Amino acid sequence: MAQISPAGLQITIGTVAVDSPEPVGRKLGSKSRGYNREVKSPKKRALEVRSRLLETYGQPVWRNPLPPLDELVSTILSQNTNDANRDRAFKTLRERFPAWEEVRDADPSDIIAAIRSAGLANQKGPRIQRALQQITEEHGDLNLDFLENLPLEQAKDWLLRFKGVGPKTAAIVLLFSLGKPAFPVDTHIHRLTGRLGLRLENITAEQSHDHLAALFDPAMYYDVHLNLIRHGREICHARSPQCERCPLSDLCPSNQALSREMHE
Repeated sequence: MAQISPAGLQITIGTVAVDSPEPVGRKLGSKSRGYNREVKSPKKRALEVRSRLLETYGQPVWRNPLPPLDELVSTILSQNTNDANRDRAFKTLRERFPAWEEVRDADPSDIIAAIRSAGLANQKGPRIQRALQQITEEHGDLNLDFLENLPLEQAKDWLLRFKGVGPKTAAIVLLFSLGKPAFPVDTHIHRLTGRLGLRLENITAEQSHDHLAALFDPAMYYDVHLNLIRHGREICHARSPQCERCPLSDLCPSNQALSREMHE
């Protein structure tokens, strides 16, 4: 199985924050809803989408990968917030508690206070502490480096045992920290692949992980994941997609449906 090694690479993905005001674009109408039936050859279209995004954005380069335990905590902090808030909370947490053992053993109220900028601190704090406690109880050492030597599915199952860790969080740790072929699906990827007809409308974000992973070669997961997120942040917005600027517009059934709707 292919291994992906993005170590040593740096970038800030996207120039528009998740919660930034969206530029004026085409409003999604009541008929199109922005989703489509799955196209007849989704794998062929998926590869063309990947090619177009590479032409538009180039080979994406992420920030330096974190150790898997750090990435797990960082990704829990990232849930339902933007990158800036996540990074601020993670930085404050590590400054106040330099060792993960200190985070594990701290008063819960102190952890909640340290990560408040990430939002939902009353949920995220206890989940982080409980995950650290479980790792200690089940593995002994407080690290996740051992996951690198496990088969992919076994490593994924190990991460999914923690409360608050779903397929996306697990896949981010697997892909970016451990170089394993996992495909994380966030809200941007789920939205874009629905509009492009690469998945059925009724497939949930969790179900999309395995479905979309099957459309791409594992060696493509890294650039497809990052470029789809960037495209979702900069052009294919949730409410007002800028179809006139989109390099995928001729491939996109949603763009065609919107055009028909405008001329009816």
